[in-house]
Amino acid sequence: FTAPIYPATGRTLAHWFPARQRASANGAIPAAAVVGNAGTFIGFGTLMDWFGWPVAFAITGTITGMLAVLWIWYGRNWPKEHAGVNDAELQWIEATPSPRDPPAAKPGQWRTLLRNRSLLLLTICYAAIGYFEYLFYFWMRSYFDDELKVTKDASRLYATLLMLAMAGGMLLGGWLSDRLARVRGRRVARTIVVVSGMLSGAALLGVGLVAQNVGTIVTCFALTVAAVGATEGPAWATAIELGGKQGATAAGIYITVGNLGGLLAPVVTPFVSELLDPKWGIGLGGLV
Repeated sequence: FTAPIYPATGRTLAHWFPARQRASANGAIPAAAVVGNAGTFIGFGTLMDWFGWPVAFAITGTITGMLAVLWIWYGRNWPKEHAGVNDAELQWIEATPSPRDPPAAKPGQWRTLLRNRSLLLLTICYAAIGYFEYLFYFWMRSYFDDELKVTKDASRLYATLLMLAMAGGMLLGGWLSDRLARVRGRRVARTIVVVSGMLSGAALLGVGLVAQNVGTIVTCFALTVAAVGATEGPAWATAIELGGKQGATAAGIYITVGNLGGLLAPVVTPFVSELLDPKWGIGLGGLV
C-alpha cells in the first residue's frame, strides 16, 4: 500500500517544480525517507526495548496515519489548485512545461513505455542501485555485529550514521545535477552524477572492506552510500520525464524493477558470505 508513494510523489514534483530544479526535489524525497530509516535503528529500537515490537509498530503506525490525514487536507496535485500559491509563484513554476495528463487514457497505453529504450536502460541501472542500497539497509547491521563484533549500541549508531550519509548524498546529488545542468545540459549533467556516484561508491566499498580500523571502515561505508545515494535525484527526475504524460507509470515501472534488484541483496549476500566469506558477500555489491 505504501509502494505508490514514490511514483505519485515524483509525478507531483514534475507539476510543482520547473525542470531546472527537479533533480534537487527528487533527491530531497528519498533523502527524507532515508532520514526516517535512520531513526529506526535508535528510535524504533528503543521503542521495542521499552514496549515490545507490537506496541512500537502501533505507535509509528499512528503517526503515519496522522501524517496521511494532514496530506489529504493540505496537499494538491497542481500548484494552481492550492490556495497558498500566488500568481508570481505560478508563473515561475510554469516557466518550463510540466508533463500534462492526456485528455483520455487508452487501455494498455502504458505498454508503450516498455518499448522506451532509455527508460528500460535507466531501470536496469536502478536495479543495480537497488541491490547496492538494500545491501546496506538489511545486511550492514549483521556485518557490524557478526564480523566487526561491535556492541549493540555501537551497531545502531553506525547504521544510523550510514543512513544519514546516504540522505546527505541524495540531497547533494540532486543539487549538483541541477547546478551542472546550467552549463552542460540536463542529460550530460545527470549522467555525470549517476555514473560517477556508482563507480566511486563501488571503489569506496572496496576500500572499506580491506580496512582494519572500525572508524575507517564506517567512514568508507558512509562515503560509499553517500556516493550511491547521489544518483537518486537525477535518476528519478529522468525516469519521470521519460514517461511524459505517463510519468507516474514510468516511475512505477522504474521502482518495481529497482526493488526486484534490491530483493536479491538480502538473499544473495548471506549465501555468498557462507560459501566464501562475509567480505565477499558485501563486496559483490560493488561489482553489481
